[in-house]
Amino acid sequence: MVINNLHESTITAPWQDLARKAHIHSAAIFPITRDKGVIGAFCVYSGESEFFNADIVDLLHEMTSDISFAIGNYKQAKEHEQSHKKLSESSTELEKINSQMRLLLESTGEGIYGIDTKGNVTFVNQSALKMLGFSREELLGGNIHALTHHTYADGSTLPMGECSIHEAFRTGVPCQINNEVFWRKNGTSFPVEYSAYPINEAGVIKGAVTVFRDVTESHAIAQQMNFLATHDTLTNLLNRYSFEKHLSQAFNNAQSGDVDYALCYMDLDQFKVVNDTCGHVAGDALLQMVSRLLQQTIRHSDILSRLGGDEFGLLLEDCPLEQAIRLANKICENVKDFRFSWQDKTFTIGVSIGIVSIDHESEGPENALSAADAACYVAKDLGRNRVHVHRRHDDETIRRQGEMQWVSRIQRAIEEKRLCLYQQPIIPLDDDEEAGQHFEILLRMTDEDGRMVPPGAFIPAAERYNLMPTLDRWVIDTTFQWLADNPTRMADIELCAINLSGQSLGDDNLPGYITDKLNHYNLDANTICFEVTETAAVSRLDQAIHFITHLKHIGCRFALDDFGTGMSSFAYLKNMPVDYLKIDGSFVKDIADDPIDRAMVESISEIGHLMGLETIGEYVENDTIRKILTSIGVDYAQGFGIAKPQPLTTLDEN
Repeated sequence: MVINNLHESTITAPWQDLARKAHIHSAAIFPITRDKGVIGAFCVYSGESEFFNADIVDLLHEMTSDISFAIGNYKQAKEHEQSHKKLSESSTELEKINSQMRLLLESTGEGIYGIDTKGNVTFVNQSALKMLGFSREELLGGNIHALTHHTYADGSTLPMGECSIHEAFRTGVPCQINNEVFWRKNGTSFPVEYSAYPINEAGVIKGAVTVFRDVTESHAIAQQMNFLATHDTLTNLLNRYSFEKHLSQAFNNAQSGDVDYALCYMDLDQFKVVNDTCGHVAGDALLQMVSRLLQQTIRHSDILSRLGGDEFGLLLEDCPLEQAIRLANKICENVKDFRFSWQDKTFTIGVSIGIVSIDHESEGPENALSAADAACYVAKDLGRNRVHVHRRHDDETIRRQGEMQWVSRIQRAIEEKRLCLYQQPIIPLDDDEEAGQHFEILLRMTDEDGRMVPPGAFIPAAERYNLMPTLDRWVIDTTFQWLADNPTRMADIELCAINLSGQSLGDDNLPGYITDKLNHYNLDANTICFEVTETAAVSRLDQAIHFITHLKHIGCRFALDDFGTGMSSFAYLKNMPVDYLKIDGSFVKDIADDPIDRAMVESISEIGHLMGLETIGEYVENDTIRKILTSIGVDYAQGFGIAKPQPLTTLDEN
């Protein structure tokens, strides 16, 4: 636009006053454009009217075009610069990502390789090269299946068409495999777990990526864990759990009637002597040696197990009973001939074996194992290092099984608090009215239905299976607690007698336990008398003397129970620091009719008194016996003719 007279044009009316002040009379305005759009204006002013002629206007047009061109080039250059900068930044970021991907690919411990749809390797990481033993040049472009994956785990040929990796890119579905092998360049194989993932580019599958790891070590660990779960760690024989599984399978097989089995339960004789004399290390060494001896004696098809402690199980497949007996006797002979030497000591051991035949009529694996165990203990009772065969209606084995069942019943009774204490008075025969109460504590048990169980039913089992120390401690603690809870009765009690088993005499920790309990309940040790049988004391004389001496030192008293039944003379009494002799009831109960029994009681009473001991007559069932004992000079009497046993709690009521 050109205006050669600003003051006369109607278009410029709003700006004419300003133009006069600035002495402007004409103006030319040219648009600056870019990309077909106006981005600005080039304005030229003159103080003369009619200044802008055609030549000046053409010149200004050309100048405006140059300005528009310059501005366009500048902006284009800036955009190019920005684009180049962004491209450079993207390239740097991409290189960074690629570097990270390469680092990740090469630093992982798992092998990774890629293949195209023909199975040729397109890339491979260092871990894969190391596990497979190839160089990168040897694998790149090579057919990975032919090189490393051509067989199943069992060594049979694996066709490429059945390969799971190729299946992944054929179907587009990833796969995970954990039971195949890869082959190294040197011709050895190793177990692998791998995953294969299809490579999908714009909807087209180009190949697959495989990620694998060597599981040789984990397989070895799994095998070791499985071995530990099924074998005894000391002897490497099968453990009880695994043996019982084999036994159950044997019963299933026997039910068909096609094959018979024999089950042997073996328990070493004199093992405890070795263990106690030389220590557990020697005992463990003995068990290992015996295990090897047994393995050398049995057949390769036989199943041998260490059931626990010094007990072994042997399952003989397709073995008639007569053959099993011959093998068991051979085992006895080999074990008997074996000599175990430890330091300067040499031991002869034996093995007692119980045998049970397993056929289609057998009741079940648990019954068979129980019967074989019972038969083994019958063999021990019959003299040790021998074989006893369990047969149906075998009275000895049935009796032994009954005792074994009592073990679990006793343990449940302890847990369920079904043990209780009774007391039976022991009275002076000189009618001393000032004498305090003297009574013996007796252990009783109630069954699951609340009925009283006689001690003769469960005590033999407790003695045979080493439960008596547990029962003895229960009696001691419960009796002491009752005495502490009844302080008013303590003034009337002269003596409370508690029975101790022979097994407890050999417990080195029991004297300390008793001392601690006496202190805990604040009891006078002079009111406590422990009764031990003559047989138990004589069979472990040194232990018994040490035990008794220790507790007498703090004030406890002792009675020798069932005196007169042992095969020893009175000589050992000189060194046995007891206070009372309890004359065995087998002599007392017939004293009125049998002169020999009377003479025995008189002799025991006389010798006891000469040694400064007081005597107690048991099994006093009537007044006649009581009067005879009084006339002989026996000091105390105990029995149904005096008073029957009553719950200890009845003393609370008297």
